[in-house]
Amino acid sequence: MAPDKGGQAMAVGIFDSGLGGLTVLDAVARRLPDVPFVYFGDNAHAPYGVRTPDDIFNLTCAAVERLWAEGCDLVILACNTASAAALKRMQDTWVPPNKRVLGVFVPLIEALTERQWGDNSPPREVAVKHVALFATPATVASRAFQRELAFRAIGVDVEAQPCAGVVDAIEQGDELLAEALVRSHVESLKRRMPHPEAAILGCTHYPLMQRAFQEALGPGVKVFSQANLVAESLADYLQRRPEFRGAGTQSKFLTTGDPAYVSDKATQFLRRPIRFEAA
Repeated sequence: MAPDKGGQAMAVGIFDSGLGGLTVLDAVARRLPDVPFVYFGDNAHAPYGVRTPDDIFNLTCAAVERLWAEGCDLVILACNTASAAALKRMQDTWVPPNKRVLGVFVPLIEALTERQWGDNSPPREVAVKHVALFATPATVASRAFQRELAFRAIGVDVEAQPCAGVVDAIEQGDELLAEALVRSHVESLKRRMPHPEAAILGCTHYPLMQRAFQEALGPGVKVFSQANLVAESLADYLQRRPEFRGAGTQSKFLTTGDPAYVSDKATQFLRRPIRFEAA
């Protein structure tokens, strides 16, 4: 990695329960080519979407501590389930003042409501009134997305669809099954909300299925996917808060699973060679 103009390049941590966060890693690495990233996949405990909030909190804290040990003062939870079920509790009770842990909902809500994070003006009317949210069962159950949206926008109807099975199918490399599940989940949602104007892919695995979601929803629905939105937000954040680039100096990939198996799946996933080490 090339050093920063101002000297040493520093590392930023990216955490996911499995491989889905690689969609975020790919986008942020393209957007910030001079910043090394340390990716941590908790593949041994994936998927998180079916776990209890306490379980998700404890596993996420353990992973974030491991990334701090790599010199990453800023960690992105590229896992919507962790962002929804654990992040607020972590920020309120656990994260020390010299570290930052950020979630992936924020950039989506900024894009949807067309306002900046930190804009604390009262909630206001926005153009989009009917929003479909596709996410894991735990993310849907947390209602975190609706809560964050309500701080910023009024009069938005959110219909959430828990997409059981999609993450497992993607992690196993079964694209046909994943596409069939996407179609079935979209049909279920449309029975409750026949004409969504926008759809949120509220899981970092789902960008890999974006075409399937778009085809099932139809051309009139704007599909918001997280990876590029997170990349833009992170670039903006690091420009404003350069001290959170951390002390790490090289990119690496860590997993709690079997490194050879995870490397193989990640290489298929991103269509370029990725080598994981044991965390």
